[in-house]
Amino acid sequence: MAARNRTEVTEFVLLGLSNWPEMQPVIFGTVLPMYLVAVTGNALLMIAALSDPKLQTPMYFLLSQLSFIDISLTTITVPQMLVHTLSVNRTISFNCCMLQLFFFMAVGSMEGHLLAAMAYDRYVAICDPLRYSAIISHRLCLRITLTSWVVVSLNSLLYSVLVTRLTFCGNQVTHFFCDITPLLKLSCTRPVVNEMLIFTEGVAVVVSPFFFILGSYARIGVTITHMQSVAALRKALSTCSSHILVVLLLYGSVICVYLRPSSSHDLDQERQVAIFYTVVTPMLNPMIYSLRNQEVKGALRRLFRKLCIPSNFQPGSQANREWQHSS
Repeated sequence: MAARNRTEVTEFVLLGLSNWPEMQPVIFGTVLPMYLVAVTGNALLMIAALSDPKLQTPMYFLLSQLSFIDISLTTITVPQMLVHTLSVNRTISFNCCMLQLFFFMAVGSMEGHLLAAMAYDRYVAICDPLRYSAIISHRLCLRITLTSWVVVSLNSLLYSVLVTRLTFCGNQVTHFFCDITPLLKLSCTRPVVNEMLIFTEGVAVVVSPFFFILGSYARIGVTITHMQSVAALRKALSTCSSHILVVLLLYGSVICVYLRPSSSHDLDQERQVAIFYTVVTPMLNPMIYSLRNQEVKGALRRLFRKLCIPSNFQPGSQANREWQHSS
């Protein structure tokens, strides 16, 4: 295939989740409810964590940020895919594609950094509980969050700029959004610099939080083995179980898609895995963090009462008896 100047590629065609036209309504009918559940669940969890007086702790601040990340990650990719499943025109302009790539990589990387911060919070709470209030504060969590945003944004900007400098020999992207791997596959020459960047700088920014999480849980495991109280042991395991499950969901997908040699990449398999970490994981995260957490469930119940009961509610009044009857 003859090489062409990249400026000739003014738009890309996103092939979507499946190449079969008869599957498009099925995909739409399946993904749309999952997307709505993911956005609604994370929005409620974020509002509860930020507004409820009983959840004004560093851990729940980080949880609210994780919910924001999940909403952003799924909204960056899924609405466009839903539109394309019901449309003949599946094109996206070159600039919009690069913008989507930037935001997706920044937000996706940020989730790992937040999970690392949450692991550190759990480590201090379990291994050094007497000094927890002195070590972990809202100010520290805010600094960690802002610093992480700067790091992942610069990392994502670097990737996006390098992709714009590639020479493309086609414009059909075997994916439902602009991701780094299918775009590299369209390059006329092997993008050696980009691949080296993924396995060096990419590992440092994306995978280093995972090793930090492993180190934190190694220390937590040592502390747990020395606990004498069964109640304390049960509380420690309950505190960590939700976080561990979310970490496994995220990094299982990341390793499967991004941290493999380019020769072993299967784009059809990767877009199937992508629907898992762009839709399924954001949908599951609020459930994972709320089902076994009494504080979160209590906050959600109080939030529902605020949303459903009028602010001028006065027990026993005629107006409110009528309101109760009508509802």
